Amino acid sequence: MTLKSKWRERKRNREMSTRERERDLGLLIPVAVATVSENGASKSSSVPAVALSNHHSGGEAIAKVIRSWASKKFMTGCVILMPIAITFYITWGFIRFVDGFFSPIYAHLGINVFGLGFITSITFIFLVGIFMSSWLGASVLTLGEWFIKKMPLVSYIYTASKQISTAISPDQTSSAFKEVAIIRHPRGGEYAFGFITSAVVLQSRMEEEELYCVYVPTNHLYLGDIFLMSSTDILRPNLSVREGIEIVISGGMSVPQLLTTVDARAIPTGGIEKLCKTKSMA
Repeated sequence: MTLKSKWRERKRNREMSTRERERDLGLLIPVAVATVSENGASKSSSVPAVALSNHHSGGEAIAKVIRSWASKKFMTGCVILMPIAITFYITWGFIRFVDGFFSPIYAHLGINVFGLGFITSITFIFLVGIFMSSWLGASVLTLGEWFIKKMPLVSYIYTASKQISTAISPDQTSSAFKEVAIIRHPRGGEYAFGFITSAVVLQSRMEEEELYCVYVPTNHLYLGDIFLMSSTDILRPNLSVREGIEIVISGGMSVPQLLTTVDARAIPTGGIEKLCKTKSMA
């Protein structure tokens, strides 16, 4: 074999190896397939790339559905468990707080029984209620209040606390909330919950008009506005004072779905005091 023929054979082998490498490379890299649209413009698409993109988008959609489902179930669990946890936490704190009044006494005596101080505190409160309901207890309470009212700062705190506690007391006095009222406030079409506290008579040159003092809380029960309103401008719902206080404290979440009002004409015309006497006799 001559030198020239050997050179041709090497050249042919190199060309064959080059074509084989290009063929192998074409199998590994997606080949763009030219497609012609209806208007004659050419578009390039890759069949393996489209399949890979569809698979990737489908995985993202499944992951998004799973995340949404897990998030909803987690929030549902939080909504269910949060009120239970808060109730147990507050109840447990209250029990420990009340138990702490008499538990040091039992600990000093060598009796370490949890809950015994709580039972003793509840019994003590019950006995105080019985004693204060008597004539002697009322006299002692009056004397104690006289001393407290002489103190500059303590008197304001005691007066505010007593007004709130008296409002929810079953033995309501003249300073307690008499009724739950709904008034048109602050403008037409809007209503506000309030409490009727007393009645006053407005005298003018021609006539006298009986007005009711309505207390509308603006910050729980400790702060609020006072309005003098005629009985015709007051709506009286079928709610007790205790229920009205729960509505104010809960921010309106405990409002019944249906409220019915009492006809103002059916209320005695002798004022709020006669109304309270009629309810107490009933």
